[in-house]
Amino acid sequence: MSIAQQIATLRDAPTKVLVEHYVDLFGHEPRFRHPRWLFKKVAWKLQEREHGGLSKTAKRRLDELIVEVGRPFDEAARTITAPLHGRTKPGGLALGTTLVREWHDQEIRVCVVEGGFEHDGIVYRSLSAVAKAITGAHWSGMLFFGLRKRKKAT
Repeated sequence: MSIAQQIATLRDAPTKVLVEHYVDLFGHEPRFRHPRWLFKKVAWKLQEREHGGLSKTAKRRLDELIVEVGRPFDEAARTITAPLHGRTKPGGLALGTTLVREWHDQEIRVCVVEGGFEHDGIVYRSLSAVAKAITGAHWSGMLFFGLRKRKKAT
């Protein structure tokens, strides 16, 4: 099967299948589980393996541009370690921020994305909607994820 055919079959694949491909290609669990993000990463890696990746010159130039923008950069992992400055959601959460919480012995990861909050491949309009999907009960999303303290009764 050609690379183009492989990518075409992945375009509408469920999140679970995309995660499996991601783990096979990268050797670790993905940071995000948004299907479009996973598809792009898997498609890129398939093409990179078949045709080669960026040239050393292109990688060096990207590193220079990242420094110019002023975002923290992990040289060893070649990844940006902080979201863009100034692009925030209501409540002060920057796009790209990942919230992590333990709930019933399960790690919950929510990523702040354009249009809401992504959890398990679904984008919710609010943190409260994410908390309700996880727990089945109404929660303040800010309280559930530890972004706000519970007020003491007076």
